[in-house]
Formats: sequence, C-alpha cells, structure tokens
Amino acid sequence: MRESAHTNTSIWSKSMMAVIAAQFLSAFGDNALLFATLALLKAEFYPDWSQPVLQMVFVGAYIIFAPFVGQVADSFPKGRVMMFANGLKLLGAASICFGINPFIGYTLVGIGAAAYSPAKYGILGELTTGDKLVKANGLMESSTIAAILVGSVAGGVLADWHVLAALGVCAVVYGGAVIANLFIPALPVARPGQSWHFGPMTSSFFNACRVLWRNGETRFSLMGTSMFWGAGVTLRFLLVLWVPVALGIVDNATPTYLNAMVAIGIVIGAGAAAKLVTLETVARCMPAGILIGVVVLIFSVQHALLPAYALLILMGMLGGFFVVPLNALLQERGKQTVGAGNAIAVQNLGENIAMLLMLGLYSLAVKAGAPVVAIGIGFGALFALAISGLWIWQRRR
Repeated sequence: MRESAHTNTSIWSKSMMAVIAAQFLSAFGDNALLFATLALLKAEFYPDWSQPVLQMVFVGAYIIFAPFVGQVADSFPKGRVMMFANGLKLLGAASICFGINPFIGYTLVGIGAAAYSPAKYGILGELTTGDKLVKANGLMESSTIAAILVGSVAGGVLADWHVLAALGVCAVVYGGAVIANLFIPALPVARPGQSWHFGPMTSSFFNACRVLWRNGETRFSLMGTSMFWGAGVTLRFLLVLWVPVALGIVDNATPTYLNAMVAIGIVIGAGAAAKLVTLETVARCMPAGILIGVVVLIFSVQHALLPAYALLILMGMLGGFFVVPLNALLQERGKQTVGAGNAIAVQNLGENIAMLLMLGLYSLAVKAGAPVVAIGIGFGALFALAISGLWIWQRRR
C-alpha cells in the first residue's frame, strides 16, 4: 500500500504509530548497547579515557557518511531505509556478542544510526505538516526518551548480572526494530532521480549545507541542536565517572538510573514544548537552554543521590523544551528548501562534529587527570555562556 504524502495528518495514524514503535525499539537498543559495551570495556580493563573514544567512533561514522545518508533517505521510501539501518545495528551488536573488537562493532552500529536518523525524522514531515509537526516531534522525542529511560537502565542492570546477556538482548531488540519497520507503509520517494556518482552526491550535500547555514532561521536551529546534543552525549560519560567520585557507588546500574532521570524530564519538557511553542515562537525555548548549563553546574557539586535525581529531572525538562521546537523548525524550513532528508543529514553533521569536539575535550581532560567535579562545573558554565551568546545573536538578527 502506498500513501500520498500529507494525506493523513493525524499524529495518531497507524503509519505514525509504526514509526514510533520502530523508533522506540531502535533507540532502546542504542542506549542499552552503550552501557553494556561500557561494562565490557570496564570488565576488560580498558582505561577510563577510552570510554568517550567508544562514542567518538560512533560519531565519526555520522560525520563520514553525512554527505550520502540524506540522499539515501530522500531517494528510497524512508521506512525501508530505517529497516536497512536497523539491520546494520543488529549486525554491529551481534559482532560484539561474538567477541569482535567492541570499537569495530560499535562503528557498524554508528553507520546504521547515521543512515537511520535522516529517515526517521524526515518521514515525520511526510506524514504530517504545520503545527502538527511540532506535536509529531514531541511524540517522537517522547518515544525516544522513553527508550533511553528503559534501555539505559536495562543495559546497566543486565550488565551487572551478565555482560554477554546484556549484549545479546541488544541484538534481539534491534531485530524487533527491523520487524517493526515492515509495518511502515512505502511512502512516495521524496526526491527521485538524483545522481549516485560521488562528485554530484557530495556537491549536493555541501550545497544543502550552504543553503541551510546561510538561512538565519535554519542556522539558528542547527547551532542550538548541535550544542545541545554535543553537551548531552558528554554528560552521559561524565556521569559514569562522576558517580563513584561524588556518590561512592561503583556499579554499572547507578549511572543508568541517573540517565533515566534526564529521560523522564525530557519527556515532560517535550510535551510542554508541543503545547506552548509554535514555529512562530521558537525563541521561547532559549531561556531553557541557558538554564541547562546552570543546572549542570549545580549538579556537579552534589554528593547525595536524591538532589542529584531531582536536578537531572529538571535538566531533562529544560532540554526537552529547548530542543523539540528547534528540530521542528529545521524540518519545516529544510523540507521547503533542500528536502527533509538532506536537512536532517546536515543537522547530523553539525551535531556530531559538536559531539566529537566535546567528547575529545572531555577525553583529554580525563587523561590529563582533571577532577571530574571540576570538569562538570566548567562544562556547565561554558554551555550556559554558549547558549546565551546564541540567543543574543538570534535577537539581534
């Protein structure tokens, strides 16, 4: 069955629910696999500074394949692209289970994730439009964060029980995501007939980069989301080292519980953004972005579990309120100019360069012996200043 684009604008349609189910399983696998693989590194006595390097090889796949994945998403039915990408994730998780170097297996998962992202977000603009797109993004982010919540905790708890079992569960969940993708209808191809030669493909991608970075609205969105996700992924690794130092707890599960608090908050914040922010009032999200850095700074000096939980929930709420409107703005404006798939691919490039830079700085700081609490304080202060600068620039523009 083929559906014409925009004929079904309900965010509760069967097509949308199939996308959300596939996204939940895929994101569950991503988050469980991260903590299961971190537990494997710990069990095999890799140094602390190698933990962010694991994420850096994942991020590197996004950057290397950025010129191509947007065109792939726009040249085939996006549900089928999602299915293929989840198949690559399944292969990567299975390879780690069978003893292949975890950095190689995680790179395969990163390639799958790079192909998956433009399709999963681009398909939203093909299933719904306008202000309903903000709500659809809120639903997508809520599903993603619910998966982060359950997947992160499952990865840590299972790894405390048996690392290989945790890795096996991740592979099974990716298999479920592949099956769920079969229920997404084959929508019409967004941009058929594009060239598959290397030169034209890279030229098309970098042209899309120029178009989006020259436009004031899309540049604002790209900068905001890049800073947010660069900070978010660094915070995950910061928590892994912060917990034993600040709380004296050395298991694999506690950092996942703390990540779960962020996830709960993002669900709440994403829901609030869907109700309170439209494409015309996106700037309302900026104070929340500044406060994220302030909360990180306060969190870093805590030494008790209860206030840490509360602050991380608040941090998540601010994050959900900040990032959902920016995503919707980019999808709507990008769809009108370079295609939704290309827009998300450009966004992924910016976000993953930010992640690579922040993770690299974090890894260097850990290797140099900087105290983890001091790293957290500096990280929060810099993020608050960066978002403040972006907001001042946006208001002047």
